[in-house]
Amino acid sequence: MKTTPDIQFIQESITLKMRQAGIATSRIETYLASVAQVATGNSGFIPEDSIAPARDLIRLEDLENASQLDTERLHQLVCIKLNGGLGTGMGLDRAKSLMQVKGEETFLDFIARQALELRGKSKSDRPAFYLMNSFSTRRDTLHYLEKFPELSNGDQKLDFLQGMVPKLDAETLEPVAHESNPDLEWCPPGHGDLYTSLMAEGLLESLLERGIIYAFVSNSDNLGATIHPGLLAHFAESGNAFMMEVARRTTSDRKGGHLAQRKSDGHLILRESAQCPENDIASFQDIDRHRYFNTNNLWIRLDRLKEALDQQEGVFQLPLIQNKKTVDPKDPNSQKVLQLESAMGAAIACFDQTCAIEVDRTRFSPVKTTSDLLALRSDAYTITANHCLILDATRAGIPPLVKLDPSHYKTIQDFDKRFGRAVPSLVDCDSLTVSGPLTFEEGVILRGHVHFQNNSGKEQLVPTGVYENVERTCE
Repeated sequence: MKTTPDIQFIQESITLKMRQAGIATSRIETYLASVAQVATGNSGFIPEDSIAPARDLIRLEDLENASQLDTERLHQLVCIKLNGGLGTGMGLDRAKSLMQVKGEETFLDFIARQALELRGKSKSDRPAFYLMNSFSTRRDTLHYLEKFPELSNGDQKLDFLQGMVPKLDAETLEPVAHESNPDLEWCPPGHGDLYTSLMAEGLLESLLERGIIYAFVSNSDNLGATIHPGLLAHFAESGNAFMMEVARRTTSDRKGGHLAQRKSDGHLILRESAQCPENDIASFQDIDRHRYFNTNNLWIRLDRLKEALDQQEGVFQLPLIQNKKTVDPKDPNSQKVLQLESAMGAAIACFDQTCAIEVDRTRFSPVKTTSDLLALRSDAYTITANHCLILDATRAGIPPLVKLDPSHYKTIQDFDKRFGRAVPSLVDCDSLTVSGPLTFEEGVILRGHVHFQNNSGKEQLVPTGVYENVERTCE
């Protein structure tokens, strides 16, 4: 029989562990509030019958001021890039943003040049620019950015740190111990930690004192997420505290979170897959019903954020996501743990005045796998004059669907071994599936739907040529 957790004992254990690690009180209080939800039986689920689909959103293409650049508003803006991920799923052991995207250019090269391009237009050190790093990404990232000394914000500070929280025993909810590798006792609290981190690091107050009231936040691996003058103007004029950029879901987005409307009060909310009850999965994945996904490109009024944090005494409680893991991610037989996280976009439910705006796929080009990376490195994406990497105009906003066999292409090392010499042309390719070990020669042009299958068990070569709507098998 499962016993009821001793909430007071659990909270005391967590508090002691986090204080010993030097973690700020505001972070501890926020985490304790999340743990209390779990201990009292809050699953964090958002049932289908409690929400309605989001409908009739304003579209970026319909904004009248979509091309206007207001330099005064640039002076009131900060651009924040989430940069805490190591890309371990791709075989990386440092910040994913240091990975090469086009030629020798990394994500950080593109991001830095975009920021400096805008500063040239504002003729100042605005918009301000910061990375939210983790302890794992901070050193390498800041060292790399020394090549852009003009990127500093006057105070020479370029980043602030994401927090860390204890992993919890899945049964008792007590902090776990892992004597052979104590680092495994901790995990990031999700990018919803942004709001607590801004306050805990003192950056929120500093920005407001400098007259900066608007923030644009996005992932560092999404080079489509740029400061758009029309979006900045629309957000500033709307009077909203929070604006989310969303895009139309496709079949490849069925398993990702979606925007919805809460029936009880009509408020926009974000529902992630981990918040969907098992019997509602079919509705969750119905892209005709739930049409929009969160690009994680967010616009925030910092003065309204500070008001919300002050009202809640620094505890910014976002909808909870419970992830069931093992204490050692590489050992499925290790101790079962709970990792409590929150999503940055879930804050749309935490302000009184919010909105969402529909954007196209040019503003959403994340790299989660080597399949995504191949598309970006190909001619399906082009570099613009203002240092953006966007889908070629002929693609009509639809990226090629790339599926690379994880047995042979999952890590960047294996990927570069097979695509390091040449990347095939994908600008006219609808889908590419590669199964088995294949190396591509220069001058490979793919069109329509293409499938390469290597069943020989030996490395095979895809020779130079045009491949259109073909399925090619190597035995």
